[in-house]
Amino acid sequence: MLSYYEGMAGGELVVTPVENTGFVPEEATIVGNTCLYGATGGQVFVRGKAGERFAVRNSLAEAVVEGTGDHCCEYMTGGCVVVLGKVGRNVAAGMTGGLAYILDEDDSLMPKVNKEIVKVQRVTAPVGQMQLKSLVEAHVEKTGSGKGAAILKEWDAYLPLFWQLVPPSEEDTPEACATYEATSAGQVTSFQSA
Repeated sequence: MLSYYEGMAGGELVVTPVENTGFVPEEATIVGNTCLYGATGGQVFVRGKAGERFAVRNSLAEAVVEGTGDHCCEYMTGGCVVVLGKVGRNVAAGMTGGLAYILDEDDSLMPKVNKEIVKVQRVTAPVGQMQLKSLVEAHVEKTGSGKGAAILKEWDAYLPLFWQLVPPSEEDTPEACATYEATSAGQVTSFQSA
């Protein structure tokens, strides 16, 4: 098991297990603890699970992973993380920026989220839905993920199973706010709190 991309500042990393390993990729931890620690850019796609503290202090990187250990998105200040499987406890502790999308197929997520700062909501904003879907599509294209492919095939059934973790700094963004409207110049023309 490896720990990757600490201090990542750009580029793209794709991690997949070796073929015919005898395990199901989305059930196996294939990258270690503190992946994306302090990352300031780039994209990461992991066909499998990550250890503890995935995306801790992530500032701008985008990532898709198929499950994580404890403390996912801890102290995150920016970027976007998509988790297509189970997470450990204390998710989003100290998360002040960025967005996280977490698939919750068995209603087990809520007790694991540290809600001191973040708001937990369904993905209702069209821009947020597009962001989520495009990252899952990229994940499938780059890793060959069976889990991701199944989600895309039944997108309308899976979308309501995703939660979006939103810190206060992101509440008024088009990705998190379903009532956000902008002009062609990108200026807000009207806004109503959700």
